[in-house]
Amino acid sequence: MDAEAVAQVRRFNRLVTQRVGALTDRFLARERSLGEARLLWEIGAAGPEGRDVRSLRGQLGLDSGYLSRLLQALQASGLITVGPKESDRRVRVARLTKRGLAERVVLDRRSDEVAESILAPLSASQRTRLTAAMAEVERLLTATMVEIAPMDSHDPQARYCLNAYFAELDQRFETGFDPELSIPAGAAELRAPTGLLLVATLRGEPIGCGGLKFHDREPTEIKRMWIAPSVRGLGVGRRLLAELEHQAALHGASAVRLETNKSLVEAISLYQSAGFVEVKPYNDEPYAHHWFEKPLAADTVGRARR
Repeated sequence: MDAEAVAQVRRFNRLVTQRVGALTDRFLARERSLGEARLLWEIGAAGPEGRDVRSLRGQLGLDSGYLSRLLQALQASGLITVGPKESDRRVRVARLTKRGLAERVVLDRRSDEVAESILAPLSASQRTRLTAAMAEVERLLTATMVEIAPMDSHDPQARYCLNAYFAELDQRFETGFDPELSIPAGAAELRAPTGLLLVATLRGEPIGCGGLKFHDREPTEIKRMWIAPSVRGLGVGRRLLAELEHQAALHGASAVRLETNKSLVEAISLYQSAGFVEVKPYNDEPYAHHWFEKPLAADTVGRARR
């Protein structure tokens, strides 16, 4: 990793934490820390229904013990209540009290004031540059929060991704898409020992998937690659594809291959830029127009096997 790049990130982090007031335990001159204030804001953003405590933990990336302490502090201040969800008493939900709603209004106003104080000393052109740079930083930092890991293909998050994949293909293909007519690559095929499924998540929510089908004497097949429209452009697809190649190598493959439909032009571009080469059809997939293959680099396979 480039040492100067690391140093720049650290300088940026120090400046931002100081400028937004994160170093004090009285964020925005209130009687609570930045963590408590952020949690209060997130709970209020959900409206009167409140927020599932588990979803808060996933979204904010907080340790369960620390989240519990924050919630207890807000409860002790009379700003929130935490109790079971009416439709499912196993789920704990946090809701703002009347006092909590009033405090959130104050936090919103003071947060606006801090933002305005940052912009005020700058010229109009500088403000444009700063807000544009912030938008780019936001996108890039969001990309760093995406996690990709193997998941059981029957897990609800995995099923969500596969169903979203099928639904999108049904909309984009000229003839629609029926998984029953396609070569099987469903939940049963994308689990050990015949395959695996990777799922990408952002703040605990599923945003993409990609699977592998293993073959003893033939290249491993990449199947069911899908990225949610909301995160396209963040490089998630390229990361997912690289991890699929790595997992294929871990399972002994020396090459990977895939087929795709002509309407998926973005996917075709991704595969070509990642080093896949178009080959003759190797199966009779009815929805395919293009077949691609890529040998895995010898050093990649070697590292995976060590």
